[in-house]
Amino acid sequence: MKALSFLAAAAATLWLGASAPALAEPAYPAKPVTIVAAFPPGGTADLLSRVLAVKLGEAWKQTVVVENRAGASGIIGSQYVARQPADGYTLMVVPITHVTNSSLFAKVPFDPIEDFTPISMLASSPLMIVSNNSFPAKKISDLVALAKAKPGSLNCGSAGSGTSQHLACELFKSTAKVDIKHVPYKGNAMAMTDVMGGQIELLFDQMATAVPHVKSGRVSALAVTSAKRSPAMPDVPTVSESGLPGFETNAWFGIVGPRDMPKDVVDSINASLRKVLARAEVQKQLGDQGLELTPSSPEEFRSTLKSEMAKWASVIKEAGVKLE
Repeated sequence: MKALSFLAAAAATLWLGASAPALAEPAYPAKPVTIVAAFPPGGTADLLSRVLAVKLGEAWKQTVVVENRAGASGIIGSQYVARQPADGYTLMVVPITHVTNSSLFAKVPFDPIEDFTPISMLASSPLMIVSNNSFPAKKISDLVALAKAKPGSLNCGSAGSGTSQHLACELFKSTAKVDIKHVPYKGNAMAMTDVMGGQIELLFDQMATAVPHVKSGRVSALAVTSAKRSPAMPDVPTVSESGLPGFETNAWFGIVGPRDMPKDVVDSINASLRKVLARAEVQKQLGDQGLELTPSSPEEFRSTLKSEMAKWASVIKEAGVKLE
């Protein structure tokens, strides 16, 4: 009888185990999250990544770290992220290069739309044209006149070939019909150092990194590239009002993960981002750097990626820009 009772109890235990629901997955995030910045420290993508790491870490009560994987105009970092598990624990802040590289390079080892999961737009910003303080041109009309008088003698730096700064410089050259040499650097910081030191005359820089140097008097601001003046630097005119009507281009930044991320994880991250970007201290911190915070739905961001990819493919083709 004891044996029968033992067998019955064992059978009941097995039946209960089989019929019990599976343990629920732990709420996201259940472990540290990595935000990849595909550019060196000091640039806007890096700045945004670090601000988000701190604020999301506080909101999630979880460790969020920034990992810089710079090189090849963002391709190295993007390729790394594309190969990571689609579980939401590896994310990446992307600038315009994410969708322009496929037009600039003969071969890119990923599809910028299909191999990633769009999560949200983050921010946009005009670029600022800055110069060495000893540069004789103090406004855009002077710059254009000088460039036409001395074709090929002026140097325009950027954070790297194919970046928003580079493309803005090419658009400026095309619009103003001037010959200015583009000088690519490995990040904003090195380009700015050479402007301050007089090694190059000009830099199309992102507001977040340019504003502190302009305010400190280390470089001079000629203009911003937006349609309207930036609230961060209201005394700096636009390129359009300075002699090139209709000229406009802005840098933008969003956040993605590997393709096929679960919808509930994407929606959770998106909701957290919206709350973080709505915080007054975050808006002031990034607004002071010339960034306008522009969170979006994943679907809206995917649409933006597609439209920006098509827009810049046309500009790049017309300018004849190709990178090795």
